[in-house]
Amino acid sequence: MDLLERINVHVGRAVAWLTLVMVLVTFVIVVMRYLFDSGWIWLQESVTWMHAAVFMLAAAYTLAREEHVRVDIFYRRFTPRGRAFVDAAGALLLLIPVAVFIIFTSWDYVLISWQIRESSREAGGLIYPFIPILKSLIPLMALMLLLQGAVLLVKSMQIIRANT
Repeated sequence: MDLLERINVHVGRAVAWLTLVMVLVTFVIVVMRYLFDSGWIWLQESVTWMHAAVFMLAAAYTLAREEHVRVDIFYRRFTPRGRAFVDAAGALLLLIPVAVFIIFTSWDYVLISWQIRESSREAGGLIYPFIPILKSLIPLMALMLLLQGAVLLVKSMQIIRANT
């Protein structure tokens, strides 16, 4: 289980650097537009896709670090065992089923993108294979969340058993 969590943490830390690239590319876009009255659509699209990649690839990292959004009004007042019950229930009833659903429903969407050699709809936009690669991050994100959900479930069960 530690290996799965370490993988998610390493991916999250690596993809965090993509945010710096996004800032630099955005700066270049602004300079080109206002100083040189020029710009490239593919460069503008790349910022949007980098943002999507950061969001998807960092989701499991965020879960591993317990930085995801939750209503802490009651949770923070619970005992460690109570929190473990909430985490286990959340993993079993929400996280794991939703991750499996995303994997299955996105699979054809991604395959079709690869089969038709999808590229941007905009003239001068991102070319093949960038769009299919980025769409492939959807089931990858769900798989990483599924694995992190399994880690969360195992850790929660260990806490529940230790405190009985």
